Amino acid sequence: MKITVDEAKCCGAGQCVMVAPDVFDQRDEDGVVVLLDAEPPTELHPAAQEAASVCPAAAIVVDETG
Repeated sequence: MKITVDEAKCCGAGQCVMVAPDVFDQRDEDGVVVLLDAEPPTELHPAAQEAASVCPAAAIVVDETG
């Protein structure tokens, strides 16, 4: 799994951090997503996929082939 984020799309809702705090964080100054682990371990894949699905700005892309 490979994760990418589009910071320009991020609206700072923080859903990703609530769902997958080991994979995502937010910048203090503006709330924009910070990707902590672009290739998380297998046990974090479900949370990363859920974070991408609940992102209101569709700023998170999960590539299962990567």
